[in-house]
Amino acid sequence: MHMADTPDQKIKRILQLSMALTLAYVVAAVVFGLRARSLALISEAGHNLSDLAAIALSFVAVYFQTQPATERKTFGYQRAGVLAAFVNSAVLVGLSLWIAFGAIRRFASPVPVESSLMMAVAAAGVLMNGVIAVLLWRFTRDLNVRSVFLHMLGDMLSTAAVIAGGAAIFFTGLTWIDPLLSILIAAMILWSSVGIIRETLNILLEGTPRNVQLVEVRQAMRSVEGVLDVHDLHIWSLGANSHALASHVTIDERPASECAGILDGINCALRDRFRITHTTIQFETSGCETTHGCSAPPSLEPVGAHHHHHGHEH
Repeated sequence: MHMADTPDQKIKRILQLSMALTLAYVVAAVVFGLRARSLALISEAGHNLSDLAAIALSFVAVYFQTQPATERKTFGYQRAGVLAAFVNSAVLVGLSLWIAFGAIRRFASPVPVESSLMMAVAAAGVLMNGVIAVLLWRFTRDLNVRSVFLHMLGDMLSTAAVIAGGAAIFFTGLTWIDPLLSILIAAMILWSSVGIIRETLNILLEGTPRNVQLVEVRQAMRSVEGVLDVHDLHIWSLGANSHALASHVTIDERPASECAGILDGINCALRDRFRITHTTIQFETSGCETTHGCSAPPSLEPVGAHHHHHGHEH
């Protein structure tokens, strides 16, 4: 009897299947694209080749993300997936520009296109990309998997456009439809890629997570009983769905035993409202600056100052 697969194992299996299907389609699109003299179909092969690289990168990233933290990598490899998504998207930007330039040259010197072959290969592509996109849909909270999902969804739409274009060429004989489709595909690739580049760069540059408002977090922390002020507040992402927080919190003079309750209150608020589970809170008393001229926090600080909650705790 098999034990239940973890989400990461399921993602790995789906990515392996996706790689096999995509490779088969790339070969078919190149062979038949050359035979049909369709730039749209060859650009589809290029698009799918970048997908193959994207899936392979994501597969490697999922493997690394499951590796435990070490003394050299104390946060583990949570950013491997973010880095993979960034590289994928950067490659796609280059690819979209390459397709667009090729299409512009086709406008200047049109080439006859074998539209029926173009439509048949594209139909197989829609089916393949659709299957992979459906399989990946459940895991799109992971930024790394989302970049692959967007690849597949973009492919499905652009391949569907190739079918429509093939039909239009078949009935009208207008060969400029083929490069026009290529430019539309390129624009769509560019649009989805730039969004992921912005999100991944924000994580890599330690930016505040896009769905977290610093003002709201500060208010939530200040509303905990016993907290006088919150300053030096930093929030950043370790991975796509894992956020960390570090902050100085000013409290009034009280026995060390009472500080644990304040800390629990802060951590509960952060976990329940913002899903921030990795926190480092440093307590300071309101008179810290004048007490013996100290610049370091008082002896209260070590009491449960560093906290790491897991989502299922309460």
